[in-house]
Amino acid sequence: MSLVEVDRQQAIDAEGLPSQAELEAWAGAVLARLPDETRHELTVRFVDAEESQALNRDYRGKDKPTNVLSFPFECPPGVPLPLLGDLVICHPVVTDEARDQDKALGDHYAHMVVHGTLHLMGYDHIEDDEAEVMEALERDILAGLGIGDPYRASGPPHRDSDPDDERADA
Repeated sequence: MSLVEVDRQQAIDAEGLPSQAELEAWAGAVLARLPDETRHELTVRFVDAEESQALNRDYRGKDKPTNVLSFPFECPPGVPLPLLGDLVICHPVVTDEARDQDKALGDHYAHMVVHGTLHLMGYDHIEDDEAEVMEALERDILAGLGIGDPYRASGPPHRDSDPDDERADA
C-alpha cells in the first residue's frame, strides 16, 4: 500500500507531465521521511500559465504565473479527514525553469512535488532559518530518490525578496 493517495488532475494537454506512479513516489517519499498518520491524501493539478497566474494573483497578490502553489487543507475540528491539500503546478513555468537551469524535467517536477508537499505539511521558507530546514529536507528526500541537489546549479531561490513558489493559505 502506498503511503499517499494522489488525485491527479490534468487541466492542460501537454507532453512530459508526471505519471500517477511518479506523483505517488515523490509525495510518498516526503511522508516516508515525515510520517503523518492522519493525513495522506493530496491533489496535484497540472495547469497552464493563465490558470496559474489567476490563482497566484487571487491568493498571493502576485500577477504572474508561478511553478507551484500549495493550498493546505485545514480540517474542521472534530471532522477527521485524511487530506493534506492541493498542489497546483504550472507546466509551462516548470518546463522553462528546467530548461533554463539545465535540469532534467522529471527531476524538476520531483522537486516541485516534494517542495509543495512540504508546504502542505506546514514547512515554509520565508525566514532564513526556515528556508535552511526546508531546503535540507528537500535535498535529503530528493537524494533518496536519486536526484541531485536542486539548488546547486541555480542557488537557493527561496531567499529572494520575491519567491515564486509559496503556500497559498486559502
